[in-house]
Amino acid sequence: MPSTRKKQRVAVLADSDTRWKWGSLTATRLLEGERQDIRLDGYLLRGRATPTPRQLAEVGVRADTLREVTAVEFLREMREGDGDGPYDLVVLALVGGAVQALLHGLAHSWQGRERRPVVATGYVGVVYEKLADGLLLRHGADLVLANSRQDAERFRAVYEGVGADAGSVVECALPFLGGAPYEKHDPYTVTFAAQPSVPETRKDRAYLLDRMVAHARRHPEREVLLKLRSKPGEHTTHIEELPYQKLAQKVPGGLPANCRLVYGHMGEVLDRTDLLVTVSSTAALESLHRRIPTAVLTDLGVREALGNHHFVGSGCLASWDQLDEGHVPEPDEAWLARQGVAIDGAYDAARARVAELAALDRTPAIAPYYTPVTAPGYQPGVLARHHLGPDGAPLPGAPVAAKEPGPVRQVVRQAARGAYRHGVQRVAPVIRRMGEL
Repeated sequence: MPSTRKKQRVAVLADSDTRWKWGSLTATRLLEGERQDIRLDGYLLRGRATPTPRQLAEVGVRADTLREVTAVEFLREMREGDGDGPYDLVVLALVGGAVQALLHGLAHSWQGRERRPVVATGYVGVVYEKLADGLLLRHGADLVLANSRQDAERFRAVYEGVGADAGSVVECALPFLGGAPYEKHDPYTVTFAAQPSVPETRKDRAYLLDRMVAHARRHPEREVLLKLRSKPGEHTTHIEELPYQKLAQKVPGGLPANCRLVYGHMGEVLDRTDLLVTVSSTAALESLHRRIPTAVLTDLGVREALGNHHFVGSGCLASWDQLDEGHVPEPDEAWLARQGVAIDGAYDAARARVAELAALDRTPAIAPYYTPVTAPGYQPGVLARHHLGPDGAPLPGAPVAAKEPGPVRQVVRQAARGAYRHGVQRVAPVIRRMGEL
């Protein structure tokens, strides 16, 4: 019998494939009820990392509607609506500066209204850099989601330390944790989860690839997979200057028969993994949640720049030398408990917060910490990048497209992205090498 229950409406604005995955999955976890009781409208913020159809399909999340917009277009949609009634929840799955701009823009768009949608934001994975900067740019949302108890404590300390309200910080977990518990496979499969920007240099990336290939040759009975985030020409949340695909083409003698490149949904790759190896990918938390043996590499040191310092105390730190000799890391249970790896009940507090705000007769106004008064030399520039004034109103001449781009505009946009990609992946490394001479 079909449900007569009114569908809850949620809008997710994302600026990359990974943030779309985080935002859409978070949205469905925050609202009570089954997925069929939720209408999910997806908006992709136009920019260099706007995901391709292949990347969106790989995420495995279906939206009821999905389109590309500018910040000003999105704000107009939130202000005027689409005729189907107001949203219950808006999830901003964006980089910090964009979150700040949209928070001010939404505050301006909903000014004077007694009721407005609940606004949530957060982080896609492990927060190991720009903690204060990223957090203060996200302040003003009703919910700033922390993926673990440790992050929640750090987030509150930052807000309280600058005199900002910390009541928006809510502990939860990464929304994409899940999947079947680990079982051994035949053949034994080692998966190296590559990252677009860690490590950065050609030397370090080539070293990791060489060690992975050497492991495959040392253990011909094993299958060794290099899990890649994107295909050549695609962008992800982070810029990839030196794709492993290109480095793999230069491996002497080619990749061994038991070593290959794979794409696709990380969960499906983990379904056949016996040992997950990475420098600091969030995939390590997905793997640990499923009790898959997980190794966080120390070959290049344990350093903040690599992000693997986050795993100090985890019991997962290991080198390729140790893995070559058959070492299998054992995770520390106390560390796991603080990292949000267990997801049961993790969203109860966040759901309660959404329900509490939705039940108010008058929703509090959005009030970010950064304003033209608290940060006059910073906040206006952050908003101007998205064609918004310091008060959140669209600047004169701000681009607003009321229709899908035509063929000429699509060609120009693709050419611009191609030029940007060429600069990132070809020109920038050459300039860097010249500077090192």
